[in-house]
Amino acid sequence: MSTPAPPQTGFALDPRLEADTRPVGDLSLSSVLLMNDARFPWLILVPRRPGLVEIADLAEGDAQALMAEIRVATRVILEVARPDKVNVGALGNIVSQLHVHVLARFASDPAWPGPVWGHGTRIPYPPHAVEALLERLRAAFAAA
Repeated sequence: MSTPAPPQTGFALDPRLEADTRPVGDLSLSSVLLMNDARFPWLILVPRRPGLVEIADLAEGDAQALMAEIRVATRVILEVARPDKVNVGALGNIVSQLHVHVLARFASDPAWPGPVWGHGTRIPYPPHAVEALLERLRAAFAAA
């Protein structure tokens, strides 16, 4: 993970994202979070800029940085989880703060081939498993 630029004044992580995730670390633009759902290896990138809702709200340089960070996060999730497919999306229907999902999908996962949103009940990682996964993710980001 790189040394992040400080968040702009007024940036705060949406409390719903904070409650549902575990912090992985920071990239230059975005905080990287792990969705605390053991059914799906799932990263969330949140640009540390206040008031953003849509990708189109980003300044041009930040939009380019976000795309580069999405590519890095995709490579990391491919390396760590070895999924059949990686889904990337910015929905924002429930949490309007701009955030991008980078989600490992497997033909054997409980929602396949449909979307994961609204499928079943989230199953938090056991404490030992989440700590091990966070270490692997941090190492993969550091090497990316």
